[in-house]
Amino acid sequence: MTPIDRPSPNFDTRTQPVTMVVLHYTGMTDCAAALDRLTDPAAKVSAHWLVAEDGQVLRLVDEGWRAWHAGRSWWRGATDVNSASIGIEIVNPGHEFGYRPFPDEQMASVEALVAAAVARYGIDPSNVVGHSDVAPSRKEDPGELFDWPRLARAGLAAKIPTTGFDPGWTDPGTLAALARYGYDITEPVPAVIAFQRRFRPARFDGVIDAETRTLLRGLMVGAA
Repeated sequence: MTPIDRPSPNFDTRTQPVTMVVLHYTGMTDCAAALDRLTDPAAKVSAHWLVAEDGQVLRLVDEGWRAWHAGRSWWRGATDVNSASIGIEIVNPGHEFGYRPFPDEQMASVEALVAAAVARYGIDPSNVVGHSDVAPSRKEDPGELFDWPRLARAGLAAKIPTTGFDPGWTDPGTLAALARYGYDITEPVPAVIAFQRRFRPARFDGVIDAETRTLLRGLMVGAA
């Protein structure tokens, strides 16, 4: 994987050490449109990396700088997610323009970038997250078709629990647990949807049910 340098002017100084990776889809019609936006000074958005559908990697911002990809977001107490993270944009039309699965060549490059970041900065796999995880009321990317299990099998993301039991928490108790795991629960339903989209992509209806509680408990036990 030899990256192509396409520098973006949209960055500034980090104020925190890197402890996270945030994955996005571009949500634009094609790679060229996404690249134009991510390098446009008027747009004021960027990422460290852009991964095309054929697996080509473009370096937009040096990882030593703070790229502008997460916007208003929160994860495990971090409010300046941009300062604390590596941002990876993945070319995909998104839900607005014809959302589709991520090709194997593209996922291979994403996996390599995440692996390098995790190794370089000592990032906990549970801090490899999607944009929807850190901004549940605003975002839904990289979405339910993203191959999180692939990253989990490589030890690069939280694994979806396959065993466990329903702890029977009340809805407020479940939301409190969701906050302890890392989510912003200011808007409860979007937070639950973001969690389900990530860990139960077959159904993300925002309803706290037995499966949702079981998954959340399993993740929290696994992270303990």
